[in-house]
Amino acid sequence: MNRPGLRSLPSALCAMLVLGWCFSAAQATDRPGDGGWVDPVGAAAEIMPLAAKSLLLDVTRADDHYVAVGARGDVLLSRDGQRWRQVEVPTRTTFTAVTAIGDDVWAVGHAGVIAHSGDGGEHWTIQRKDPWHAPAKGKFANADPKQGAPLLDVLFVDARHGFAVGAYSLALRTEDGGAHWQPMAVSTRENRKNVVKQSNRAADGTDVGKAKESGVLSESEMDLGLEPNPHLNAITRTGSGALFIVGERGAAFRSRDEGMSWQRLQLSYDGSMFSVVGYEGDHVVAFGLRGHVFETTDLGDHWTQLATDTELSLMGGTALPDDGIVIVGANGIVLRRKAAGQALQSYVDQSAGIVASVVPLRGSDALLLVGEHGASVYTPHGPEAK
Repeated sequence: MNRPGLRSLPSALCAMLVLGWCFSAAQATDRPGDGGWVDPVGAAAEIMPLAAKSLLLDVTRADDHYVAVGARGDVLLSRDGQRWRQVEVPTRTTFTAVTAIGDDVWAVGHAGVIAHSGDGGEHWTIQRKDPWHAPAKGKFANADPKQGAPLLDVLFVDARHGFAVGAYSLALRTEDGGAHWQPMAVSTRENRKNVVKQSNRAADGTDVGKAKESGVLSESEMDLGLEPNPHLNAITRTGSGALFIVGERGAAFRSRDEGMSWQRLQLSYDGSMFSVVGYEGDHVVAFGLRGHVFETTDLGDHWTQLATDTELSLMGGTALPDDGIVIVGANGIVLRRKAAGQALQSYVDQSAGIVASVVPLRGSDALLLVGEHGASVYTPHGPEAK
């Protein structure tokens, strides 16, 4: 789709999302309506026998079962991570992320769609949609890039308070469980002027970038280094109650007042971060392009770069007890540390393809992976070749 002014998403993330859009587009045209075309936003998802082996982009645990979402509006439920059942959903647009608070489940995706289920994923309603419409002739230059933009992540801190983020710094918040969503100003002219350049330490403790005490970049740094409206790829909440967002070109944002105001940070590495995991206190781990992983215990004032021994892009992750983590990405890579201070161990699920998201399977050491080839269960057994 040649959308005027559409800026490319980061390469690995783009591959997953474009593949999902292609599935949605194909699904939108294979059963034309009276006008010869079916808008996927308003068309119900089709129940397909191989949905569990098709592109899935996120998975979460809701009460006593798992919910996975992906292309064509696919939503699947499972109690064991192995046997999946697809449910009916009133949209065929691609879902990119899902989260749950008990039996309340929210999924977000293309065309600004937000869907909600109040019974663990069995039945769904659309809370928000914003399909792109071409501006009037000659008005492309004034078009709002956020209109029709995909949402890329969703976070709820309780059953009423939630946040969704996406392309072109699209950010939304709700205080009533998603019945109403309001815009949230994350990337503003003011925080671009006062961006904090972060201190960064490599895994061996070497300082590879000094923080600027003033927190202000020069005009040349502003012109060359900062995207004014970066894509917001992921959001998390820490134990202190702070919110943290990561995005493209090293952009990150933090809020200590429940999203009412944001401060922009700039990582020393200018590549995109695709996901982020929050822990107790102000502890955060961010990861993304070319195998980069960064850790902070002070909400981004200082960072330590963790060794991964890979240049494969890292797409999703989940926290483990004792500040452990599992990170997944391209070519079936799985990085895991069981506790803070340990090195990341590398594994490969040869059959998984690009892995987009992961959750631990309850009661075992196994991991539930979703991605290019659908859902699968994988148990790391000793370090394997990358």
